Amino acid sequence: MSERAPQPTRADYVAWRTVTTRWRDDDAYGHLNNATYYELFDTAVNAHLFEATGTNVRHLPQIGVVAETSCRYFREIGFPKPIEMGLVVDKVGTSSIVYRIGLFQGDGDEAAAEGRFVHVYVDNEHGAGNRPVVPMPDVVRAAVEPLLRS
Repeated sequence: MSERAPQPTRADYVAWRTVTTRWRDDDAYGHLNNATYYELFDTAVNAHLFEATGTNVRHLPQIGVVAETSCRYFREIGFPKPIEMGLVVDKVGTSSIVYRIGLFQGDGDEAAAEGRFVHVYVDNEHGAGNRPVVPMPDVVRAAVEPLLRS
C-alpha cells in the first residue's frame, strides 16, 4: 500500500480565486456538500481559462472536457465563510492538462480539500458524439504553462 501524499499548503498553488459560500452549499449535516467541491474545482479551472485567455473557451474549435476528477478531504468547510481556491498545473501534455485545486477556509495554511481535475481536448466543430481527441489550442497552452509547478 502506498503512502498518502502530504496535506497541501498554500505554498503549493500558483493562482488564486475567492468564492462566496451560499446557504444551499451545505448539506443536511452542516458542511459543504460533496457535489459542491466538484463545482468549485470546475469553476477554479474554467474561470482561470476565461480570464487568462481573454476568450470564451466554450467557443474554441477545441474544448477541454473533463476526463477525470477526484477529491481528498482533510477537514470540514461550509457556509458562511468564503473559500479561497488555489490552482496549480502538474502536467501539460499535447491534448491534456492535469490540475490540482486546493480549497482553504479561514486563516490556516493547510488545505481543507484538494481536487485533481484532468481536461482532455477534443474537436468542438461537429458536436457531441463525434469529438476526437485533438491538440489543445495554443491560447490555452499559453494560459496554463505559467501554472506549472514541478
